[in-house]
Amino acid sequence: MKASRRDFLKKTTKGTAAIMLGSMLPGISAASYARILGANDRVRVGMMGVNSRGLALANNYARQQNCEVVSVSDVDTRAAAKCIESVFKITQKKPKDVPDFRKALENKNMDALVVAAPDHWHAPAAILAAKAGKHVYLEKPCSHNPHEGELLVKVADKYKSIIQMGNQRRSWPNVEAAIREVHQGTIGRVYFAKGWYTNNRESIGRGREIAVPEWLNYDLWQGPAPRRALKDNLIHYNWHWFWNWGTGEALNNGTHMIDLMRWGLGVDYPSRVTSAGGRYRYSDDWETPDTQVITLEFPNNTSMTWEGRSCNGRTVEGNSVGVIFYGEKGSLVIDGNAYTIYDLDNKVVKEVKNQAIIDPRNLMNPAESLDALHIQNFFEGIRIGTKLNADILGGYQSTLLCQLGNISLRSGNALHIDASNGHILNDAKAQQLWKREYEKGWEPTL
Repeated sequence: MKASRRDFLKKTTKGTAAIMLGSMLPGISAASYARILGANDRVRVGMMGVNSRGLALANNYARQQNCEVVSVSDVDTRAAAKCIESVFKITQKKPKDVPDFRKALENKNMDALVVAAPDHWHAPAAILAAKAGKHVYLEKPCSHNPHEGELLVKVADKYKSIIQMGNQRRSWPNVEAAIREVHQGTIGRVYFAKGWYTNNRESIGRGREIAVPEWLNYDLWQGPAPRRALKDNLIHYNWHWFWNWGTGEALNNGTHMIDLMRWGLGVDYPSRVTSAGGRYRYSDDWETPDTQVITLEFPNNTSMTWEGRSCNGRTVEGNSVGVIFYGEKGSLVIDGNAYTIYDLDNKVVKEVKNQAIIDPRNLMNPAESLDALHIQNFFEGIRIGTKLNADILGGYQSTLLCQLGNISLRSGNALHIDASNGHILNDAKAQQLWKREYEKGWEPTL
């Protein structure tokens, strides 16, 4: 990005609040107000990966009056066309179709890249974007493996790139209020937290090798991952359950809850990690666990567990996804953008309800209006240097906790961790999973 444009964005005096307020002035629509502000006042973003969650993000970005979606990049020509048309319906302006996001990064007028491709592309794409002078909105998890996460933190600092991870609950008002209650001692000293995710995912069966369809650039889809033949049960969602591309339910959904627990407990890196689980429900190609419990212990005499059940949707605390903090004086449950406080006799002390409809099992768009707050925080970070609610260091730390859980499970070992930096101690077998193998020529570097 040109230095002059970056400077311009930071010097813009009209804050996000004014923009949003202006869109509500009598007789002025959101679209017309965006035109009044002018194109130069808007953050220009390119979208990478728009089949599902990426499509929802593209629509959300397009609806932000201080944003312009300038390009759409996807290896699936059908997904790209659908996204471009969807953005056009919102803005009456079509973003450019740039199938290879690396070409999109050459646009000097593009300020940021939104990365919503599969997990194995998250860190490599963000690194390339930072090196190209772009800021990055990076869907969780921030990396496929811990080594990539460390690279991301270094890259953000080296290239002065603002990288916001998609831990959007960090920007949800009632979640922020709930964490304040925890930190202020409403339930006393908090010493244990439990998070969970449940679903009723079906078997993916046994895939058969197929020819690459004309609408798919499979080589670019695989990108940094070692090459594997295309099977008919892989794209577009089931890659989550294969270690070559995905990271399992722990990072697909556990990242959100582990991030909240880490936030509430006020911890960074653990001292000990254990995990148990497996592929129990079906016998098929699914490699990652469908049932898993991760336990993390911390030096400040606290611990947390996360339970994932991909194939049995029985709820916990009445919710399919959530977090509960246990303290000396009571407990606090976070459910979506709502929370409830209980005393030690299980009586409700306080209840704060949701401000928006949330469906945690909606793979595409569980909470659009709340997620917009996270997007605006990202924009303010770019424009005026506002502190990010989910910067890449925090994103890396939360992602790492999930990765350590997977490493413990895959190695079969309890992990002893250097609590100053999160590194595994005295375990060569587990340490082998700190990094991954890359397709030759695709390795991410500083």
